[in-house]
Amino acid sequence: MNFFITLINTIVSLLTLLIIVNSIVSYFLRPFHPIRSVLDKILEPMLAPIRRLIPPTVGFDFSPIVLIILLQVISAILIAIIRNFR
Repeated sequence: MNFFITLINTIVSLLTLLIIVNSIVSYFLRPFHPIRSVLDKILEPMLAPIRRLIPPTVGFDFSPIVLIILLQVISAILIAIIRNFR
């Protein structure tokens, strides 16, 4: 069971880091830069539905923040479920 908890925490941490890096890199690199392309391929399927619900306002995109919060909530729920199976 600890393996699954560690796996969930690792995946969420990695995705959170990628979201932060993508947000920072988007200010410095062109949209078709290879690094941005890879990050967009990974993150865009998760960010697009959030952007449809919460469109960018006044030039600020809240979808990365919402995605990080959702990842944290989902991981907490999954870990609680796994711990209850013991």
